Amino acid sequence: MDREPAGDREPTGDREPAVDREIGRVLVTGGASGLGRAVAQAVAAAGGTPLVLDRATPPDGYDNVIVDLADTRAAEAAVRLLIGPGQGIRAVVACAGTDACGQLSDVAAEAWERVVLVNLLGTAAVVRAALPQLEQPGGRIVTVASTLGLRALPDATAYCASKFGVVGFTRALAAELAGRIGVTLLVPGGMATAFFDGRDEQYKPPPDAKLNRPEDVAAAVLFALRQPPGCEVRELVVCPSMETSWP
Repeated sequence: MDREPAGDREPTGDREPAVDREIGRVLVTGGASGLGRAVAQAVAAAGGTPLVLDRATPPDGYDNVIVDLADTRAAEAAVRLLIGPGQGIRAVVACAGTDACGQLSDVAAEAWERVVLVNLLGTAAVVRAALPQLEQPGGRIVTVASTLGLRALPDATAYCASKFGVVGFTRALAAELAGRIGVTLLVPGGMATAFFDGRDEQYKPPPDAKLNRPEDVAAAVLFALRQPPGCEVRELVVCPSMETSWP
């Protein structure tokens, strides 16, 4: 069998070989439903330990703290309580999100601002509180933006503002933490979750919409978490093949 000449091989340097890395303890926001629950389940299935922050109790029995991420100081306290003194974590995956559809003039100020509080400021608060526990080889942060964090649509000013903010926050954080903690920006397209429940019909996907399963998106999160130290998936777009908002 022909073999590649040794001189033509790309040098590997001191980088560790690719292996199926231990997942460990992973803090997941929004882990009681939707993508967050799918990520928590994927972490558990991979032998890791999910720690969940949510407004509801996760149905899977994972260790959790009930908290409203719109209250950023409470979110920071909940992170410290859930992790526990001296326990440490391997990663944070910030999945919690909300929306308030409608024209800017029609959406109540409190509802509009809550979207930014939960999606952007809540994400930043959780990451901030967890940072001291992530300063270890292989420590990871995964934030969840949206295709609407890269492309704007009408009647989505709150959601777009929050997710554009997550994109900017994550890119700046990756530059800030380079060489210390791995940072991945996840950009999912439409998913078949309860996220669309309770909306006016005009803001729901049509009955024939092709949406991703949250379990498939969660598998992409696990892929990012399993990268060896020194190798990062910086940005990851995962959307249905017929996604209308991307590219």
